[in-house]
Amino acid sequence: MTPAGRAAPVLSAEQQAVVSRAAEAVRMHTAACEAAQDVTPDAAQALRGSGYTRLTLPPAEGGLGASLAAFAQAQLTLGEQGASLALVLAMHGHVTGAAFQGRTLPDELLAALAGACRRGELVNALASEPELGSPSRGGLPRTAATPDGAGWRISGRKTWSTGARALHWALVHSALPDGRVGRFWVDLRGEGVHLEPTWQGALALRGSGSHDVVFEGAPAPLWAPAEPHPASSAWFWTAVAATYLGVGFAALHALTTYAHERVPTALGAPLATLPRLQEGVGRLGAGLLAARELLFHAAACWDAAPGPDALPLLGAAKALCTNAAVDATDHALRLAGGAALTPALPLERLLRDARAGLTHPPADDRAYEALGAALLASQGPPPSPTP
Repeated sequence: MTPAGRAAPVLSAEQQAVVSRAAEAVRMHTAACEAAQDVTPDAAQALRGSGYTRLTLPPAEGGLGASLAAFAQAQLTLGEQGASLALVLAMHGHVTGAAFQGRTLPDELLAALAGACRRGELVNALASEPELGSPSRGGLPRTAATPDGAGWRISGRKTWSTGARALHWALVHSALPDGRVGRFWVDLRGEGVHLEPTWQGALALRGSGSHDVVFEGAPAPLWAPAEPHPASSAWFWTAVAATYLGVGFAALHALTTYAHERVPTALGAPLATLPRLQEGVGRLGAGLLAARELLFHAAACWDAAPGPDALPLLGAAKALCTNAAVDATDHALRLAGGAALTPALPLERLLRDARAGLTHPPADDRAYEALGAALLASQGPPPSPTP
């Protein structure tokens, strides 16, 4: 049983080829990136060369036009291969998908983003800061944008910059002199930008290289007001939910493989024959499959009618998927026993990586509160999208 089951969205042949190449790149380079506690140059090159940067770019812009449901399936596949590098691609995919579907950027900035996608250049949105934390609950960034006549100069520090060393461009959330917040297009390989390797020894996602990025008068020729839009939430929540759910499925697959291969002398048969283990695997699998069904359903609802009314289901899917991954990795560790503590199984890394999913917005309380309010207002569950 795999994540790509009956309910999986259908990818086009070209989309599937790109996802397969990206998944292979993640699989091949995850161990080296974990050891380096960074995105290695070879890994960055493989991610760029996979073509995944075009997945959520509209066909009119030279992309593959993946829907939100297709993006969910793609990230589920990548997350199963390795969360750290999958998350680097997830950030690029959600930024691109939301920007074009929601038209949240002016045409000149959309053109710059499209060009980066076509060239295989990775992009991320950098918003979190040491004092601010995540901007999801409000607050004004310390990072400042100052006009210089030809554009803007950006000064400040951003934390949790996923894939920092592999990125080429960033939309940097910065405060304007008038108190507004904007997103500024910055070349991370240009002047006034340097990385501080703050991610070594991180609990989770060690291979993501989520270092601090420091800006010291970095030029930013293009910008847009940072205004909330439903598409931004939809694509980000889906990216997070699917990637971490893939970690949960990876734990399930590692456990089932071990259960078939391990034949204790006293038992004289594989561990997979034990009723207790079968029950544990059944509970673990049921949680993952339920979360997957909600995620695909929520994404399909968005694709059928994108807008604010579709967000509560997606927020709940993010909460359910990330918690399902945490539960799955925990139970897989318990069921595998002492072998789970050794490098022979990937369960230790999967356990750590799954925990990171809980830190992304929306928080569980807000996600379920929003869905509860929507259900109470409608006095029933949301309808299924029309096939």
